[in-house]
Amino acid sequence: MAFSKQQLQKFADLIKIEIPDEKLAEMNIDSVIEWLDKLQQIDTTGIEPMLNPCEHKLPVRQDIVTSPNIRDLVLANTPDNAGTSRGYFAVPKVMDGE
Repeated sequence: MAFSKQQLQKFADLIKIEIPDEKLAEMNIDSVIEWLDKLQQIDTTGIEPMLNPCEHKLPVRQDIVTSPNIRDLVLANTPDNAGTSRGYFAVPKVMDGE
């Protein structure tokens, strides 16, 4: 199955990549398509889809408050005191409010 230059350019447009015309002439997408066709022919009946290649489970702990009311200790780490009297960190403005 050979793809024309126009078809390859349309594929590139659909996946939002730019491919120069000289690269399109060199591309051998047929081998990739043949490989994908081989993958499609694999019998996967009875095999559950894999959501994640890692079978690890993260440890779960109880959600218990161990050190309540440490706000003042946390706010003591701020580089300046702007906002700490009101109980929050003051940070530089990130976006303009237009």
